[in-house]
Amino acid sequence: MSTSIRLRRMGKKKQPHYRIVVADSRAPRDGRFVENLGYYNPLPDPARLVVDLERVDYWVGRGAVASATVKSLVAKARAGGDATVALGERAEPAQRAAAEDLAAEDATQVDEPAEDATAEDAPETDEAAAAAPAEDDPEEGEPAEDEPATDDAPAE
Repeated sequence: MSTSIRLRRMGKKKQPHYRIVVADSRAPRDGRFVENLGYYNPLPDPARLVVDLERVDYWVGRGAVASATVKSLVAKARAGGDATVALGERAEPAQRAAAEDLAAEDATQVDEPAEDATAEDAPETDEAAAAAPAEDDPEEGEPAEDEPATDDAPAE
């Protein structure tokens, strides 16, 4: 099976947008395809292009032949876009990975405790307070030494 990377037309009449697909070269233009690699919308100014360059490289390595238009679009995606084409989120895997790393750093900074905090500075937990006997609290059932006996207690 010889494969090609080409555009598949989508959209309504006079409002085209295209998917960049890997398809059998014998399949119809808008017919069956193997994998969707991205899309190209030429209508807005600048046109919007989203391409998974890693998958394009994979398929070219496997012998897929890109059409002239797809070659041009992939070259623009690798260059970072131009005045006529704006890149989407899947176009630059390195930029996406850098953004994910930055988001992961922000998440870990929120969860990490301060480095100079020690166990002495940490507030006592309920378990620690319950385990340590309180000196000022009277034991249950016995009145405190400072408190006078109440009428409820039998006098001796």
